[in-house]
Amino acid sequence: MNVLISSGSGSTTVSIINTSQNSSVNFRSTKPGLLLFPKPRSPAISVRFSRAAIDLNDPNWKSKYQTDFEERFNIPHITDVFPDAEAIRSTFCLKMRSPTADFSGGYPSDEEWHGYINNKDRVLLKVINYSSPTSAGAVCIDPDCTWIEQWVHRAGPREKIYFRPEKVKAAIVTCGGLCPGLNDVIRHIVITLEIYGVKNVVGIPFGYRGFSDKNLAEIPLSRKVVQNIHLSGGSLLGVSRGGPTVSEIVDSIEERGINMFFVLGGNGTHAGANAIHNECRKRKMKVAVVGVPKTIDNDILHMDKTFGFDTAVEEAQRAINSAYIEAHSAYHGIGVVKLMGRSSGFIAMQASLASGQVDICLIPEVPFNLHGPHGVLKHLKYLIETKGSAVICVAEGAGQSFLENTNAKDASGNKVLGDIGVHIQQETKKYFKEIGISADVKYIDPTYMIRAVRANASDGILCTVLGQNAVHGAFAGHSGITVGIINTHYAYLPIPEVIAYAKSVDPNSRMWHRCLTSTGQPDFI
Repeated sequence: MNVLISSGSGSTTVSIINTSQNSSVNFRSTKPGLLLFPKPRSPAISVRFSRAAIDLNDPNWKSKYQTDFEERFNIPHITDVFPDAEAIRSTFCLKMRSPTADFSGGYPSDEEWHGYINNKDRVLLKVINYSSPTSAGAVCIDPDCTWIEQWVHRAGPREKIYFRPEKVKAAIVTCGGLCPGLNDVIRHIVITLEIYGVKNVVGIPFGYRGFSDKNLAEIPLSRKVVQNIHLSGGSLLGVSRGGPTVSEIVDSIEERGINMFFVLGGNGTHAGANAIHNECRKRKMKVAVVGVPKTIDNDILHMDKTFGFDTAVEEAQRAINSAYIEAHSAYHGIGVVKLMGRSSGFIAMQASLASGQVDICLIPEVPFNLHGPHGVLKHLKYLIETKGSAVICVAEGAGQSFLENTNAKDASGNKVLGDIGVHIQQETKKYFKEIGISADVKYIDPTYMIRAVRANASDGILCTVLGQNAVHGAFAGHSGITVGIINTHYAYLPIPEVIAYAKSVDPNSRMWHRCLTSTGQPDFI
């Protein structure tokens, strides 16, 4: 018997091949690494990861896996291209309480300050030691769930830096849609750059478009400009989707003399940032490209959460509470709330869990039927008969199979979704009319209200630290990286590892089970 694991298109295929009987069985999982096969009984078993085929019967397979992991999660550095790049003592020191005016007298420092991160510091990526593949939410490397430590690079200021602050021109761009916290991140990137001694900081207006549109001028940024921008939602720099080619963007970066580039955006934007990083390397340009993951859906791999998510969950409570009041106050009232979540149902799940007012939570990761003996509508009838009212919370990407597929895409290349909220509202009205029961159905879509608010306290802290660590990573000489929070600690990750596919809710996770416990809903299949 052979076992082969292959990843791609946002999922993992596990193939179990019985060579003696010339047969095979395939499993598909949206969680690469979750193995659902019996304990090895044959010396021919091997597991293929992203870069290496690993024989589980090889006594050294664990060390080989760790070596492969370390290669994948190694973060690029400018010395990879410029081996003779000069390292100087960091100008970032919090014992120096005023911004550096100039460096005519040398670089100020305090050799006894112990606030720097050692380059060998690491953060543990996985912290649960699962004993069995059948444990809720288990992510196992082999059928025995062998524990293997997986370490990633700790974020923070380094004692040595690879850019002279007086020679830095830093640029910031915000791409995609709006998200609470954008201004907070911009603010702290600018403030931290100034603490290092950088005087030339600009914003690129309206996403990548700002590199090609001659009518869009750079926006000079300073502490004075950004001091109070976090008090408002939106983005000081503006946002847009799409833009010029990678080659055109790098041409513009070269023409403008930019050597630090901070990119705020989601998976697509990060893919662009990684392509820009690679093109700069190809041209042997000394440019640090650093991403800050921005997705309100919380669908970035490996990270505890992305900025804007906590705010979105908090704001969603207002919509859910309004739907509850409308439903509870009406005769046979039903409230339907549609929340963000194209392919990941984290907002709908956590908002439902937090509110305690949701009876049915529908997410893209868990299939459901509207009609039939086990469908959503049948359960709604039960809720109306027993409770008198009901509230449904649905993620925008759920139930798309019920809607017409137009194959249309937006400027970012994302599929244009049908409105599942309106569909559920219409089907609910139709169903109750057909069975002769009066029902008052209200539909609320708070999407744009949520996107436009300022960050709450939790996201404000997250944005502050992400912005600071993005600058630390750039000055440390890293490029092609992004910064995120992993098991409550901040870390740097190579961009390709966080954009391989979108993170999604595991239907066997404890958090989804908690949500089901809260709503009391059955399976709708």
